[in-house]
Amino acid sequence: MNLPELAAFLRSRRDRIRPADVGLPAGPRRRVPGLRREEVAQLAGLSADYYTELERGRGAQPSSQTLAALARALRLGGDQRDHLFHLADRPASAHGVGARQVQPALLGLLDRLATTPAQVITDLHETLLQNELAAALLGRAPEPRGPAAGFAYRWFTDPAARALYPPEDHPHHSRVFVADLQAVAARRGRDNEVAAMTAALRRRSAEFAALWDTYDVGLRRADHKRIVHPTLGVIELDCHSLFSEDGRQRLLWFTAPPGTEGAAQLELLGVIGTQDMSATEGASRTQGGVHAG
Repeated sequence: MNLPELAAFLRSRRDRIRPADVGLPAGPRRRVPGLRREEVAQLAGLSADYYTELERGRGAQPSSQTLAALARALRLGGDQRDHLFHLADRPASAHGVGARQVQPALLGLLDRLATTPAQVITDLHETLLQNELAAALLGRAPEPRGPAAGFAYRWFTDPAARALYPPEDHPHHSRVFVADLQAVAARRGRDNEVAAMTAALRRRSAEFAALWDTYDVGLRRADHKRIVHPTLGVIELDCHSLFSEDGRQRLLWFTAPPGTEGAAQLELLGVIGTQDMSATEGASRTQGGVHAG
């Protein structure tokens, strides 16, 4: 591992990011044009002391997870991210890491959506990053990776996932999920990940198999949803999607027309946050109820 080069690269990237780029105030006493070390550490979920040691060319070798967090905090593009991994002597092509690295353009927009629930998902409906309001509305994203991390997969294999929507809305969401996955499969072409996922779903869910054989195709670009919240009850919201250039990631955000009950519930959600969720409800949502598209 090239610690001096890694330290120099981190410093150079930090100096090029303005506080406004990540939703931070510039402040009257800022003495550096870019971010402070403690700000990068906070954005990456690291201790300030640990990050300072990295910038000084000392400390333990960072893990792939730490490097991915730093790449996200420093808004690195694909080539820059790969270079960061190279300097740390970590494989840049580790399974799934690159695909789950939130693309900088979507990350920048997510940072600015502080007053509405928003999250970034993959085209297979795996939640990559969510703001606090999205976590309060939908529950925390599950930690395990692989097919079970995708909400569309859990929708057809885990009954707990369906608790997020009223039962009478389930057929609609089933149809939309399958049509969306059909469109993703067509866009990706001969893709082993999609093929393995759809094959597993056909085996495990007769409902999925029947809907897949209808060959309805359509990306979910927007939808009107009724979301069951454990404290606020049913919240009616509009869900909007913004796709990355390659279509592999999406930024989702949720709104309600001004003056509606849904708008009032969103305001209340911002007040209560996640504090009213019981441990049981939180665990259930983490395992199966996080909406991902």
